[in-house]
Amino acid sequence: MNKKLFVQAIAKLLLGIILVGVLIFLPAGTLKFFGGWLFMGVLFVPMLLAGIVMMFKNPDLLKKRLNAKEKENEQSLVVKLSGLMFIAGFIIAGLDFRFGWLPLPKGVTIGAAAVFLAAYALYAEVLRENTYLSRTVEVQEGQKVIDTGLYGIVRHPMYAVTLLLFLSMPLVLGSAISFVIFLAYPFIIAKRIKNEEELLTRELDGYAEYKNKVKYRLIPFVW
Repeated sequence: MNKKLFVQAIAKLLLGIILVGVLIFLPAGTLKFFGGWLFMGVLFVPMLLAGIVMMFKNPDLLKKRLNAKEKENEQSLVVKLSGLMFIAGFIIAGLDFRFGWLPLPKGVTIGAAAVFLAAYALYAEVLRENTYLSRTVEVQEGQKVIDTGLYGIVRHPMYAVTLLLFLSMPLVLGSAISFVIFLAYPFIIAKRIKNEEELLTRELDGYAEYKNKVKYRLIPFVW
């Protein structure tokens, strides 16, 4: 086991737990926030399990997933916009719970948690199918076009899965107002996909042919 990678992964996980916890529970003004704890559970427990599996099965993939520094300015802007969306959405969800602005029924919260976990299972499948996935837009040495499994349905199954994950987050937190904020994500990810496809078409052999074979980018029969 790579001890340096292990320490890096644990440090990022703990930082994420602290940061998300502060953004949610501090505005909520209490730790007695069911949606907040449910969200922390469905987010970080699968993340921990996935990290452990990658640590032993594919440490190179884990290393790629931990690297989030974008080289291209346009993609860096996308990452920053996504970060602002998360910060605003989490804070508003906490405030929504605190002041009872537009709370959602507990059934919606639990149903959204189930959708989140199902989407996370799909996320794991995408990682299994494509070991070239990193958190930055780049073409890696020896990278090949993947056109089977979920990649035979849409060209960007990872982003399709994150669409489900991120839009279910505010619902797990029980906040309709936060959900409106997270509706910015489809537009943010569309910008990322457009820029990414330009790079892949230019630098990855066979990607132009793949685009002709698989017509839809994100949602079958829609886009």
